Parts: sequence; structure tokens; C-alpha cells
Amino acid sequence: MKTSIFKSLYVQVLTAIAIGILLGHFYPELGAQMKPFGDAFVKLIKMVIAPVIFCTVVTGIAGMESMKAVGRTGAVALLYFEVVSTIALIIGLIIVNVVQPGAG
Repeated sequence: MKTSIFKSLYVQVLTAIAIGILLGHFYPELGAQMKPFGDAFVKLIKMVIAPVIFCTVVTGIAGMESMKAVGRTGAVALLYFEVVSTIALIIGLIIVNVVQPGAG
């Protein structure tokens, strides 16, 4: 049984992005009127993120059998966070220096 391509979340997100771009380009006043909906959506996402991450971490820790594994996993996660944050910072600084946003 073949499912419709439009039931794919990936396709739905790309379709919504395309509709948003077209709406903003051809009907900017309507897009501006819809800003409160977008702001509310972002606030709802921010409100949900912390509990989801907390529950995920607690479930992962509870599923581990030894405290040594918990410590090792925590150290690896911290190292990963530091490395990825440093790489993101370097990329951001390079892009800002090349593009120079707000320079005129």
C-alpha cells in the first residue's frame, strides 16, 4: 500500500515554507497581520521544549544500569556540547566578518 507524498511531514513543512514565502512576497500586509499567530507559535514551542528535554534526559538516565555509565555519558555529552558550540561560534564570527550585516 503506497502512502501519499503529502502525508510526509517533510513535504508538509516544505509546502508551508513555500506558502509563507509566497504570502510574504505577494501579500505583505496579510503576513504582517498574521504576526501574532507566529509569535504565539514560537512562544508555545519555547514553552514545550524544556519539559521535553528534561523528560528525555531523565528517561535516559533512568534507563542506565550503572552510575559509571551515567557519568561517562554526561562527560561525553558535555564535551560534544562544548565542541559543537565552539564550531558554531567560529562559523558565526566568520560569517559576520565576511557579510558585515548592518554596515550600510
